[in-house]
Amino acid sequence: MKRPTKAIIPAAGFGTRFLPQTKAMPKEMMPLIDKPIIQYVVEELVEAGIKDIIIVGSSNKRAIEDHFDLPSEELLANLRAGGAKKQLFIEQVEKIANLANFVYVRQKGPYGNATPLLSAAHLVGNEPFIYTWADDFFSPEANATKQMIDVHERLGGGVFACKRAVHDSEYSSYGFADGNDIETGLIKMNKIVEKPGKENAPSQLASVSGYLLPGEILGYIERGIETHRDGEFTFQPYVQMMIDDGFDFYAKEIENAEFYDTGNPLEYLKTTIDFGLAHPDFGENLREYLRKKM
Repeated sequence: MKRPTKAIIPAAGFGTRFLPQTKAMPKEMMPLIDKPIIQYVVEELVEAGIKDIIIVGSSNKRAIEDHFDLPSEELLANLRAGGAKKQLFIEQVEKIANLANFVYVRQKGPYGNATPLLSAAHLVGNEPFIYTWADDFFSPEANATKQMIDVHERLGGGVFACKRAVHDSEYSSYGFADGNDIETGLIKMNKIVEKPGKENAPSQLASVSGYLLPGEILGYIERGIETHRDGEFTFQPYVQMMIDDGFDFYAKEIENAEFYDTGNPLEYLKTTIDFGLAHPDFGENLREYLRKKM
């Protein structure tokens, strides 16, 4: 079973829910303590063995390219002038550019989450790959990507990273896996039922962020764009076509993980607080501050 070594991250959106902050700053570059959101996503991919990361962006996303490039000589000179106390910063900024082989492509095509796949198809070929969002993720220590790859190496096929729904409102926000239980937290899917409501949900496993997709899906999408006319161009219908054609897809509950969605201001703030409380340098001080405020 071929192990995925490539990942695609779509990053062409405008981040309108964060305006005016995102007028000049990509939403993917908004900070979580001392790193931009997208860096947490990239670090998870790298830790799971991904070598090539394809970021599908637009003309206003140059800051992402700059972040994953080598630091400027001006910055390095400034840090070196700070002596030993700045050495850690030098190591951190130099490490970023060497995390992976970064490739940037411009998104071209209709609105929808299938278009980034179409834009990057020529770089992926017919091998399995990871497709993941740049603004939501599971707890870094859980490494959802690695958990998906483990399922793929054991069973083959495609894998959707899922969370177990807890609140009733979640059943109207996500797609839910319908199929046969392989084991606790793992379903061989017959289909994904979008936003079914709790009473009609086929399972508790909600597809939220992260997909291990067979390379064959790109051919389905390339054929699909030829007949696409109006509306959002999404990849999920092509997953269903593949299932109907006999391809295996699994829904995997990501274990021992919190799911973070930083795509709206309130959830971004909650995520920032969680990461701040977990920070080894000032987590306890922040906890004490919050106690005083409550």
